[in-house]
Amino acid sequence: MLDLLIKVAVNAVALVAAATFVPGVRLDPRDKLEDWAMILLIALVFALVNTYLKPILKALAMPVGLLTMGMIAFVINAVMLLGTAWLVNLSQVKDLVNTGFKFQVGGYPPTWGYEAIGAAVVASIVISIVATVLDLVLVPRRVVGL
Repeated sequence: MLDLLIKVAVNAVALVAAATFVPGVRLDPRDKLEDWAMILLIALVFALVNTYLKPILKALAMPVGLLTMGMIAFVINAVMLLGTAWLVNLSQVKDLVNTGFKFQVGGYPPTWGYEAIGAAVVASIVISIVATVLDLVLVPRRVVGL
């Protein structure tokens, strides 16, 4: 349970960093407490998508990964980010969580195009870097056994 909470917190920080540094990622507004709760909810969806769908996609894409020397991982990470944006905005449309909060990657959803793909790839690189740095910082936690 603690690992899931840490993964959600790391994903939240990484998503905010991607929204700050990548022009196509829209994660706004960030000034109310409800908005931070929505960012944590998006990070939870992102963690669950990465936990359950990403290993399946990596296994299916292994032959392509061997041919491209692992570059397909960037595409898989971008697909996971776009899938998270789609799931979050689908819940907004269905009025499951209707807060007026927008999470868009390159205008997706609702528009699909090269901007969405490019922004998703760049954002996935930023998210990977931030998550890796935070995981390296949190390694002593795993060594101590907390």
